[in-house]
Amino acid sequence: MEDDGLLLMEASDTLAEAGFTVLEAPHADEALQVLESRSDVGILMTDVDMPLGSMNGFALARLVSRRWPRIPVLVVSGMGSPGPHDMPPGARFIPKPYAPSALVRTLHDTVRRAA
Repeated sequence: MEDDGLLLMEASDTLAEAGFTVLEAPHADEALQVLESRSDVGILMTDVDMPLGSMNGFALARLVSRRWPRIPVLVVSGMGSPGPHDMPPGARFIPKPYAPSALVRTLHDTVRRAA
């Protein structure tokens, strides 16, 4: 989930090239619709600052962790590090800007840990 169209496209392309099937959502409400309609989502990657929709990425991460505990969560942000209660247990965080290889490596590691 990323609200910046260019960053969303770049991350999607990077992850697709790495073998991930990518489902895009520009805000949390659409991401929730995707999660509610599909049972094959293997990981949630969300940006923190999401001006559209009803919640930011931290709130989405906590909600997904409660409703779909089998789905690992990766949070990204260029706005600083998360506070002590921002992230759900087990979620991973990487700051932006990130190298495409670091994103792929972190996602693979996050999925592997959740298996």
